[in-house]
Amino acid sequence: MFRAVVLIAAVVLAADQLTKYWAESTLSGGQTISILGDLLQLRLVYNPGAAFSIGSAYTWIFAVFAAAAVVAVTVVARRVTSRAWAAALGLVLGGATTHLLDRLFREPGFARGHVVDFIDYAGFFVGNVADIALVVGVGIIMVLNVRGIPLHTAATPDETRSDEQVSSSGS
Repeated sequence: MFRAVVLIAAVVLAADQLTKYWAESTLSGGQTISILGDLLQLRLVYNPGAAFSIGSAYTWIFAVFAAAAVVAVTVVARRVTSRAWAAALGLVLGGATTHLLDRLFREPGFARGHVVDFIDYAGFFVGNVADIALVVGVGIIMVLNVRGIPLHTAATPDETRSDEQVSSSGS
């Protein structure tokens, strides 16, 4: 299942970075594209903070949190045996990774980079594909927790023996 987590994360990362590239090349002149009137528009914003631009002066802290999230989700994802959990963690890992890359490598500098946002939700907030992946991934995690679906299933004695045989033969 770890491969599924990584694949989903890679798709999120690629989709997010490609759409940000498109947004920067298309919307950089202050252009706004209306999708659903005032309810949904595309406009380019560089966000130094978190959601709703909270903490704009502490961009480097968000870089640290994003790095910690990437490491934590990667560690947890190695134990996943559930497809639903793999999907949820893949979405979260992809969103956190692409935000980390923005923080590390975009202007104005290393660990102070601004996240590219371009999907304007009725003037309430402006986000991106990574934000959608994060919200959906966390939503799935909440549902899985409420429903009591485990992150991984306990190994049967036969699975444990075959895992031990694989690890001892690989040494």
